[in-house]
Amino acid sequence: MEKLLIAPSKYVQGPGVTKTLGEYAENYGQKALIIGGNTALKASQTNITDSLKEHHVDSEVVTFSGKCTEKEIDDLQDKFAEVGADFIIGVGGGKVIDTAKAVAHYKDVPMIIVPTIAATDAPCSALSVVYTEEGAVDEYLFLKQNPDVVMVDTDIIKQAPVRLFVAGIGDALATYFEARACYQNNADSVAGKKATRTALALSELCYEILEEHGENSVTALNNNALTPAVEQVTEANILLSGLGFESTGVAAAHGIHDGLTVLEETKEAYHGEKVAIGTLAQLVLEGATEELDQVLKLCYSVGLPTTLKEIGIETVDEQRLLKVGEASCAEGSMIHNMPFEVTPEMVKDALLTVNGLGEEVDIYID
Repeated sequence: MEKLLIAPSKYVQGPGVTKTLGEYAENYGQKALIIGGNTALKASQTNITDSLKEHHVDSEVVTFSGKCTEKEIDDLQDKFAEVGADFIIGVGGGKVIDTAKAVAHYKDVPMIIVPTIAATDAPCSALSVVYTEEGAVDEYLFLKQNPDVVMVDTDIIKQAPVRLFVAGIGDALATYFEARACYQNNADSVAGKKATRTALALSELCYEILEEHGENSVTALNNNALTPAVEQVTEANILLSGLGFESTGVAAAHGIHDGLTVLEETKEAYHGEKVAIGTLAQLVLEGATEELDQVLKLCYSVGLPTTLKEIGIETVDEQRLLKVGEASCAEGSMIHNMPFEVTPEMVKDALLTVNGLGEEVDIYID
């Protein structure tokens, strides 16, 4: 049985670390193509380009279109060749990061990733989600390698909307419970091999940090403060969740997330917000009553959804939830990594249970 753990070569985190980016970049060539969104570049470009100049590295900046599509990836490959760059720097949220990683993959060059939000675990992974022009998922692109450097400037993370940070908690919250399910089932990880015990332990650490520091981290950010709790939860959201999901696997929480997307009204909810509902539903499926109570309280304390209404589903209709269940249990769904069979009816009933608990959560917490 072959086991595998994959990770970025370097992970750097702390306030102002983008001011040191040149120290790492000079190892990868003399010119960088920087790909970033408008908001992300406003927050980080001066630090990045000044540090590059200090270390005698030239750069060309390209503003991201907002879509990680095959056309955008092709156009940026052409731009990379046109400017004579040696490596890629991707700056921003999940879609720009996935685009930058895909360009580096196809050009077979080093990449430095600078996430400006802590909303997903995309920065550390060797995976890009590519979309059609219409916004549907087109391809899961498995990359040759993880990023060479992931640089998380928590001064910049602090400036982002708090809801995005909370959504990152929602995504990271699934990591341990899905990892445990995959490990119990001896399922293949996202990396394509069996999980190591180390990866499982990192996943558990991710949950422990969220449980201990989640509420305090959100309180700090709501008051524009950068504290040790914010630093720890940022590390959980980006590093530990990234290592955990990729090297252990995903299961019902993300499978149910995907099922929920068949309902048009959920499209305004962030990925991590829907994953939080999926995690609660997975715990219902497992009959993990004590953990369900803990996670429900954690979601409530940080502002994650605990009811279907909070992800846009105003009317709870059993037939529509059964359609969610059918999509969640479709062939190839990650839900089949669970150590027992899950049916559409089970998903429907789990979501009904989560919704009922969520509607009463404030009563038994108080």
